[in-house]
Amino acid sequence: MSSDPWGRVDETGTVYVRTAEGEQVVGSWQAGTPEEALAYFERKYEGLVVEIGLLERRVKTTDLSAKDAQAAIDHLRQQVDEHHAVGDLQALRVRLDALVATVDKRREERKAQRAKQTDEARKAKEALVAEAEELAQSEQWRSAGERLRALVDTWKGLPRLDRKSDDELWHRFSHARSAFSKRRKAHFASLDAQREEARRTKEKLVAEAEALSGSTDWGVTAARYRDLMAQWKAAGRAQREAEDDLWNRFRGAQDVFFAARSGVFAERDAEQAENLKLKEELAAEAEKLVPVTDLKAARAAFRSINERWEAIGHVPRDARPKVEGRMHAVERALQESEENEWRRTNPEARARAEGLTGQLQAAVDKLRGQIDAARASGNNARADKLAKELEGRQALLDQALKGLHEFGG
Repeated sequence: MSSDPWGRVDETGTVYVRTAEGEQVVGSWQAGTPEEALAYFERKYEGLVVEIGLLERRVKTTDLSAKDAQAAIDHLRQQVDEHHAVGDLQALRVRLDALVATVDKRREERKAQRAKQTDEARKAKEALVAEAEELAQSEQWRSAGERLRALVDTWKGLPRLDRKSDDELWHRFSHARSAFSKRRKAHFASLDAQREEARRTKEKLVAEAEALSGSTDWGVTAARYRDLMAQWKAAGRAQREAEDDLWNRFRGAQDVFFAARSGVFAERDAEQAENLKLKEELAAEAEKLVPVTDLKAARAAFRSINERWEAIGHVPRDARPKVEGRMHAVERALQESEENEWRRTNPEARARAEGLTGQLQAAVDKLRGQIDAARASGNNARADKLAKELEGRQALLDQALKGLHEFGG
């Protein structure tokens, strides 16, 4: 028979462990000496000590869920209660009880954290709804529409609430967007109607302008063309395609008349030649605005030049396309600069870039936390795998930050 402070082996080979409730049978040993029997079951005990130590470390240093932790505790407690090891089993039970208390505390902390996150999500969604309802009354169709789309992206990034609360807030949010869309649709429908009315009005003006183009009653007809031009400007714009076509016909009819008048009034050639000289000087002045460095100042300067241009009068017909082409080239450069500025400051594209950058930053931070946790738990293989994934995510984040910098952010 052999024994130690926590167990013994009797003459039949039965192994016992000593507990506060008395001796408990551990198992039977027939393959060797009693000392070997005790050593075997003591190793079993040491194995339990190691497993409990590992579980304690996981609970302390990782985000192991309370459910999984409790399952692991129950599994180890079962092994301790089955008395298949020789050692201080009561000490192991005490450590497991302490683990249960730690896990319960962690569960309550996470419950409180979830409640806090839910409250924050509720407040965030209520703020989105309030802003959407305010935007629903806006007449800034472009900017309000872009902002509403950005709010939708923000909403999608927030956690869900309980079904009833989430549905109620989403209903208000969706209703505000629908109300804005209906008002915007009605506005542009009205605008389309106005443009259609402008088209019909301008078709009548074109018809009269074309009918007058062969007149030789120079004074009266020129005055009538001025009246038609005033009516043209007062009619508003038609649809773009129709507007361009109608304008070309209207301007073409005037050109026919004024060209004929110019042929009759040869004495005005000198005046038109002087006009050409003045317009060429203005065109040269306008061309100095390109390339555009200060869009606002360039626009103001071009308007001033254009007003003086309009005040000058006609130039010889064959010279007009070239000199007007120079002005049109400057105007196109200004328009392109405006469009580039708008694209650069487009809030929707900026919001997408900021959203992407935020998502990638969160992913990088999460991976770093997972790598630290894996290394802390001794799982270097997982840590190395996550490190490779982090490298790719970091490269994407750097690229996204570079893109966001181009927006001035």
